[in-house]
Amino acid sequence: MKLQISTRLALYSVLEFAANPERQVSAAGIAAKYGVSTHHLAKVLRELVRAGVIESTRGVGGGYRFGGNAKRFTLMDVIGRFEDIGDGDGANREPGASTDVGGALGVVLAEIDEIAKATFRSITIDTLLKLIALRRRDEQKRRARPKKARRA
Repeated sequence: MKLQISTRLALYSVLEFAANPERQVSAAGIAAKYGVSTHHLAKVLRELVRAGVIESTRGVGGGYRFGGNAKRFTLMDVIGRFEDIGDGDGANREPGASTDVGGALGVVLAEIDEIAKATFRSITIDTLLKLIALRRRDEQKRRARPKKARRA
């Protein structure tokens, strides 16, 4: 599944904030880390503030921080704000949707969408943070291993 850039920016941001919920993080810091436009990121962050996902503080030392509970907040809580994940009625407007083939394909695609939504609902921010930590530990172990001498 391909997520829109705004959705990815929202997920990156939420994970950055949730990793250390007491710390204020600037939009510029996140934009630089992920190589994205600060202007585009600011639009995403405004939506997350409106949704109550993050909190913002203005002024010197200000920035953003996570405003939720990482153990209860799911990927769907973020993705649902930025992706069109409605009830699938839009599929009926596709060319060929009214044919037997189009109808059968629509059923399969709708089932795949439901599986994806259920998966997004089942993965919490806390779970993803644990996965990130595990990957970092694995990478550190890999780097710490002595390299084998190559044979000539």
